[in-house]
Amino acid sequence: MAEYLGIDTSNYTTSCAVYESSENKIIQQKKLLPVKEGQLGLRQSDAVFHHTKQLPEMIEKLFDSGISGNICCVSASSRPRNAEGSYMPCFLCGEGFARSYSAIAKIPFYSTSHQTGHILSALYSAGHLDFTERKFIAFHVSGGTTDCLLCEPDSENIINISQISSSLDLKAGQAVDRIGLMLGLKFPCGRELEEFAVKCSEPVGKIKPVLKGMNCSLSGLENKCHDMLEKGFPKEYIARFCLEFIAFTVSAMTEKAVEKFGNIPVVYAGGVMSDIIIQNMLSGRFEAYFAKPEFSCDNASGTALYGFFKSQKK
Repeated sequence: MAEYLGIDTSNYTTSCAVYESSENKIIQQKKLLPVKEGQLGLRQSDAVFHHTKQLPEMIEKLFDSGISGNICCVSASSRPRNAEGSYMPCFLCGEGFARSYSAIAKIPFYSTSHQTGHILSALYSAGHLDFTERKFIAFHVSGGTTDCLLCEPDSENIINISQISSSLDLKAGQAVDRIGLMLGLKFPCGRELEEFAVKCSEPVGKIKPVLKGMNCSLSGLENKCHDMLEKGFPKEYIARFCLEFIAFTVSAMTEKAVEKFGNIPVVYAGGVMSDIIIQNMLSGRFEAYFAKPEFSCDNASGTALYGFFKSQKK
């Protein structure tokens, strides 16, 4: 049974996964990095420290979860994007472990980007790994990105990713967390904010996303929600407004991309896109595909899949 090991040490989560190709099955272990109450994320030095502590634990749990241990190769996300200058120290933790494992086990090591891993994970969850052989649009919407991307087959990187549009200021995940903390929620705030939002029975006011060309601006969303809180709006209403504003914004960006590149599939990846309110507002408008929550938030599944695809091309 061929197994492909993937490691991802992002600014939010320590994760590892194995892809069993014969059964098209993924087994994964992951753990959020600890963030003190009231804080918005971690400094890179703290993230590196916590990954150093958590990664051995996750690896032990993964290898105790029923995999055969017949690892063909090991892959790691070593950078946020496949772009010159893309770098975050936290990814050195996973890359360092993977390179060491490769040398000891005498198996190939493959390096990819965190963004590529997100997209491959979403394709797997949506049942469309075949999209790696065709052109499609992908959204990577998280704490660090609000990117609309054109994805095309690539012999070297599996998928060639080029940016179509992005947020010019605040990222969607940042908006969710800042507004969540404003409402007294715990970081990361996505799940609790959604729970608040679904309790809102009152329709929110008219929402007009802010687009500049094909790019978006989300900084006004935080200001608007702060004003509503000051005026005594219910927290459930503010949460709903926040998520619907993001949904309308992503929808408008999708429309622009489809107009330019044609009616091709649109795959939505990243933690923000696991929100059911956002998914419901997008699913009927486009040929849209979403990952399940465990494959939307940061995870190493796509990194493991990257190793599988690279091995098939050798």
